Amino acid sequence: MKQSAYARAGVDIHAGDDAVELMKAHVARASRPEVLGGIGGFAGLFDASALARYRHPVLATSTDGVGTKVALARDLGVYDTVGWDLVGMLVDDLVVCGAEPLFLTDYIACGKVVPERIASIVKGIADACAAARCALIGGETAEHPGLMGPDDFDMAGATTGVAEADELLGSDRVCEGDVAIAMASSGLHSNGYSLVRQVLLSDGKLSLDATPEGLARSLGEELLEPTHVYAAEIMTLLRQVTVHAMSHITGGGLANNLARVVPQGLQVRIERASWSPKPIFELVQAVGRLDQADIEETLNMGVGMIALVGPEQADAALRVLGAMGLDSWVCGHVDAAAPGAPAVELVGAHPAG
Repeated sequence: MKQSAYARAGVDIHAGDDAVELMKAHVARASRPEVLGGIGGFAGLFDASALARYRHPVLATSTDGVGTKVALARDLGVYDTVGWDLVGMLVDDLVVCGAEPLFLTDYIACGKVVPERIASIVKGIADACAAARCALIGGETAEHPGLMGPDDFDMAGATTGVAEADELLGSDRVCEGDVAIAMASSGLHSNGYSLVRQVLLSDGKLSLDATPEGLARSLGEELLEPTHVYAAEIMTLLRQVTVHAMSHITGGGLANNLARVVPQGLQVRIERASWSPKPIFELVQAVGRLDQADIEETLNMGVGMIALVGPEQADAALRVLGAMGLDSWVCGHVDAAAPGAPAVELVGAHPAG
């Protein structure tokens, strides 16, 4: 059969069709009653009449990618985990506003469409969407020969959620005396990988197949550990406990992200002694000879999410999160800020691992 001009240019439309067929079963698991139709159309459809139950609905939206962690997935040939990273970076930016994630769309660009590879990536996205109770209603797979190598790929997405206007979380609700509740990260999540890869892997320092001292599995497995998706747990928490503000700890580290919800005149003091970061953080710091400020402004240091609640709500918050199997603890308090003091101050030292 004669090869089309587009195929001769390096774009295989039939491979794209095969990828869609392979991913349909995965996408079907990541749905909601409001979704209209299936994948394969020109646009994803969502029945907005569901918003009628809100008194004053406010839509929230977020867009993000996975970053250079995809290079590790490519190098290791493991593609079903980075979808969790994408979904986590998207939906957990919504829930910290108090918004329920409704739907998500993804975009995958690659040098060559390998249907099984694309389906594996989408499987991870769909599984994470199902865990977050968010519908995956559409996406795009783009083949870019000449721009990307055959094994190269990148991914991004966008998500939309909804909240009641008078229930939005934020700095205007934070009060002196509030308690900071930390929620454990599953590892590095998907931020800081440009530094992590440079520190651990450049010049052949460490091998992805090796198991460095202190780790219980290979470095590659540790670095590909998926982002924990907090959305469903946070929505349950918000239904049972009064939360004033939340912060998703992503690029920029704990202090920089938490500062975004601290009002002027107040300060959150975080006690490092309240938790021990996982060994991967110590490894990055030791191999890279990074000082505390450098690593803390880059990595989450074991905390993926922080909630600020009134002191009378702290025990209830810990009970709710614990009942869902999420490791959480009191990590600090909100106090009046001294003149010129930072919005967030980390004090003390982590316990020895």
